[in-house]
Amino acid sequence: MDLILIGRIGRTHGVRGDVFVNPETDAPEDRFVEGRVLHLELPGRSEQVTIESVKFHQGRPIVGFAGVETMEAAEALRGAELRIPEADLPPLPEATYYRHDLVGCEVTDTTGQSIGRVTSVDGPVERSRLVIAGPRGEVMVPMVDGICVRVDPQAKTIVVDPPKGLLDL
Repeated sequence: MDLILIGRIGRTHGVRGDVFVNPETDAPEDRFVEGRVLHLELPGRSEQVTIESVKFHQGRPIVGFAGVETMEAAEALRGAELRIPEADLPPLPEATYYRHDLVGCEVTDTTGQSIGRVTSVDGPVERSRLVIAGPRGEVMVPMVDGICVRVDPQAKTIVVDPPKGLLDL
C-alpha cells in the first residue's frame, strides 16, 4: 500500500494533548477530519491513529488524537509524519495534480534544456509554485498555464516556457 504524506506534527497546543499539524497537502480541510484514521510514522515507530477533534487556526489544523490526552504524550509525537493510503485520494479534475505527483519530476524548458528536479510545491492551489533544484541552484516557477506548458506526472516530466528573467531570480 502506497502511503502519501499529508502533514507533519509540530508543537503542542494546550495541555490536553492537541498538536499543530504542518500540512503537506493541497486540501487540509478534506484530509484532517474527525474520525479519520491516519498512519503516524516516527523513526522506529509506525502506528495508526484516529483524529478525535480538529479545528483550524490560520490554515493549520490543530488535531487531537484518540488516546493522546496529555501535553507530554503529544510532545512525544512532534516531528511525526502523518500519511494516508494513496487509494483514499479522490480523482482530480483535468489539468490539476496532487503535490506528491509533481515532486521528483524532471523540468526542462521548451528547447529541452534541463532546469532541474521538483523538490516541493509551495503555496495554495491557486498560487502554487514548483520549487526546482538544478545546476543554477533553487528556482521557483509558478504553476500556471503559459509557463507550465506540459505536465506529465506519469512520465515524471514538466516542460516550462518561463518568461525572460524568471529563472534568474
